[in-house]
Amino acid sequence: MVKTRTPPSAGAPASSPPSPPPARNPGLPLELDWVEDVRVNLSAVERRAATLGTRRSVKKEWQAAWLLRAIACMDLTTLAGDDTEGRVRRLCAKARQPVRADILEALGMGERDFSVAAVCVYHRFVATAVDALSGSGIPVAAVSTAFPHGLAPFETRLAEIRASVAAGAREIDVVVTREHVLTGDWTALYDEVRAFRDACGPVHLKTILATGELRTLRNVYRASLVAMMAGADFIKTSTGKESVNATLPVGLTMVRALREYGERTGVKIGFKPAGGIRTAKDALVWLILMKEEAGDAWLRPELFRFGASSLLADIERQLEHHVTGRYSAFHRHPLA
Repeated sequence: MVKTRTPPSAGAPASSPPSPPPARNPGLPLELDWVEDVRVNLSAVERRAATLGTRRSVKKEWQAAWLLRAIACMDLTTLAGDDTEGRVRRLCAKARQPVRADILEALGMGERDFSVAAVCVYHRFVATAVDALSGSGIPVAAVSTAFPHGLAPFETRLAEIRASVAAGAREIDVVVTREHVLTGDWTALYDEVRAFRDACGPVHLKTILATGELRTLRNVYRASLVAMMAGADFIKTSTGKESVNATLPVGLTMVRALREYGERTGVKIGFKPAGGIRTAKDALVWLILMKEEAGDAWLRPELFRFGASSLLADIERQLEHHVTGRYSAFHRHPLA
């Protein structure tokens, strides 16, 4: 197994609150020929995905640096039916201080401002999160458009986006109508995402494809292209509520789609895997995927996010082990 030394972009976590995302994706007119020409070799994708966690590894201080990078790219999330304002405020406190001060001090990070990339909540709690994060520079992301199913009336979904923007959300995570993908109605999907983008105004748009319900990797690639053409600033794997969420073959497919889009248009599109990423080891494999397939620019929160809740606790446990040589219980690293 080859050990990978940490590149500067992965080894130097953000020393200040997250910076604003890059310029908006202007989109382009729907190019149906491009969409229909897509082909995906399933066996080749699966073989490539299987090697990501076996050909490379990061150890010791390099692993600690990469795990700090993972935290800096994290959308700390609570999307439970029993969410309360108290839980959201506690989550926001954790977002401000995602790693215990003594661990950061031991890692040489004690003098740096260090936080997650964003906090992601339902619209109901946007104002609460905005208030709790005031002065931190950490943006609030709101899931929208009748998350997670996306089947409310169209005007209702647009109104929810506008309401979240008005409440102070700086990022909107929308869900698409899966039927458009499953029936190959790419014009309808394009028009839907374009309307969502227009409703966002200046706020950045993350488009959730719910890939576990799209049946084929070809559908995943084509839906990714259409969403980017319509102006999505990020493409996101899942709501976290599907039976199958973020998987490496799906992630590889989507990253290659955004890479192709960037090569044709010169526009960098962000990527967010969400759902089922629970361990520090998982996070490292996803970071390796981004470095090898997209490049170092995608190891920063401007272009890469983890949609995560329980992931942070395991990363903090691994960092404590790096510092002390001992593993601790999960309850020593509470979230909310």
